[in-house]
Amino acid sequence: MKQLLDLNETAYGRTGPVEERVWAILAPVAEDMGYRLVRVRVTGDNGCTLQIMAENAQGDFTIQDCEKFSREISPILDAEEPIERAYHLEVSSPGVDRPLVRLSDFELWAGHEAKVELAQLQNGRKKFRGILQGTEENKILIHIPDMPKGEEPVWALNIEDLAEAKLIMTDKLLDEARARQEAASPLDSPDVETEIDEADHDKDGTDEA
Repeated sequence: MKQLLDLNETAYGRTGPVEERVWAILAPVAEDMGYRLVRVRVTGDNGCTLQIMAENAQGDFTIQDCEKFSREISPILDAEEPIERAYHLEVSSPGVDRPLVRLSDFELWAGHEAKVELAQLQNGRKKFRGILQGTEENKILIHIPDMPKGEEPVWALNIEDLAEAKLIMTDKLLDEARARQEAASPLDSPDVETEIDEADHDKDGTDEA
């Protein structure tokens, strides 16, 4: 039986004040619906886009989940007005080359290649690319193939220092994502990140026509 994800598990990663406010608004809503947030990001796409990624306790997020969650959070965001300008709302699954924001992410995807960036230097280095080796207490273990001969290739990175991390698309990752998706929902395609775009939101809480 597939182990369920902890919806209350702490997420890490560098975000700005707007993203932090949106996360604080939406995290309890997601939890009540049986989801957990994966990413909140404000970008300059289409003028301004609020990108929300989420998943359920099985680690899935179908187009139906996107639609359901988007309908729920849209009026909440309009009422709270966390962004002081018109914006476009995008709700999606994390995708195959997903962001990694929790310790369990690094455990679940051990053996796969990832990029990890820290918010501050660790032994003179911030950026790492290598094979995930799981975790040890509150540390991310990653094997770095380009280490000089004689130096320890496995780094233990503090999760509290995480700025950003994501899986790298490889054939191995795609094959495993397909296998996991077929086991969970055979009719869904793992190749396409499910998403839905809502109408633009004015800063006064109304939708543009």
